[in-house]
Amino acid sequence: MLPQIGQKEEPPLVLGELLGFVGGALVTCSAIPQLMRVFKLKSAHEISLLFTALLLLGIIFWTTYGIYFGLTPVIIWNSISAVLIATLMGAKLKYGR
Repeated sequence: MLPQIGQKEEPPLVLGELLGFVGGALVTCSAIPQLMRVFKLKSAHEISLLFTALLLLGIIFWTTYGIYFGLTPVIIWNSISAVLIATLMGAKLKYGR
């Protein structure tokens, strides 16, 4: 069916899913270098506890949003991000105050 004048054509679902998976992977993987650095140096003085706590809370809300709307990429990548950021928070509490 052709879109009406003034209406935008919806992108194919496959493209949307692909964008979600790639974007989620990039954002999630961005935490890995920081985690590696913290554990290598055994220091987390430069990491803000408030930032980490708010980030974790936001990720939990995003995961819940993904579950509510059945958005697979959001669920998968935010679940992985939650584990990574919770690990970073644990390292912050252990190695640096």
